[in-house]
Amino acid sequence: MTASTLPQAGQRTTAPGLLPGAAGPGHPAYATAGRAPGRTRPRTDDRPGFWRAPFSGAAFREIGYTLTSLPVAIAGFTFAVTMSMLGAALVLTALGVPVLAAALAGARGLGSAERGRTRGLLGLDVGAPGPVPAPRTPGRWAALTARLGDTAGWKALLFHTVMFPWRVLSFVLSLTFLVTGWTVALLPAYSWVFPHYVGWPGYRLYDYTSGGVHHSFYLSSPFQIAGASALGLVIVFLTPALVRALTNVDRAAVRGLLGK
Repeated sequence: MTASTLPQAGQRTTAPGLLPGAAGPGHPAYATAGRAPGRTRPRTDDRPGFWRAPFSGAAFREIGYTLTSLPVAIAGFTFAVTMSMLGAALVLTALGVPVLAAALAGARGLGSAERGRTRGLLGLDVGAPGPVPAPRTPGRWAALTARLGDTAGWKALLFHTVMFPWRVLSFVLSLTFLVTGWTVALLPAYSWVFPHYVGWPGYRLYDYTSGGVHHSFYLSSPFQIAGASALGLVIVFLTPALVRALTNVDRAAVRGLLGK
């Protein structure tokens, strides 16, 4: 290299193929050079795989969501139905408007809490709806009547009404699969208890007498216990997929009725 091509002290150099002053390899913008504007790297799916799902935090958070949804749904449904029916019964009187306005305000508050619960347990961040419509004239009565035009409040009221039966079903299915799967899968660990302390030859599936004939079936042999445990493991590994499908309905409902 000749003296004319050597960089002088304090002189900035550029990477080959870049114009002077362009971002070099050490510059943060160098990594995005040549990339089409407005495009970003696709995000990878951080959900656990099939074999890790039953032991992952994401699966337990989703199960926690479905289990806690039952008391939340009971409270929301009770509030929505009670206030709606009371407001409808009093709509021909001066008390109907304040009751319905309170119902819409309360439904908005419950919807905000539900968005926070969905964000924390399901990882779904849904933006809050727009503000309540401003009254056209000053005064408390105008503010109350303006709230009756709050579309977001009516949608939140609808959410707490229609989601109640779904969340009861989600609670029952999630709890049934969770308890049944682990109870049956761990049968080899506690099957010795039945002959030693209960007096059964094994885990009793049924034992009854009908028409003078005794019918019974116990899981007592190692082969039977192993087969039952394998069935329990199948349920354990299918439970996260079931709960994921159940919570997808909640995700769609939160987006459609509680978001912008």
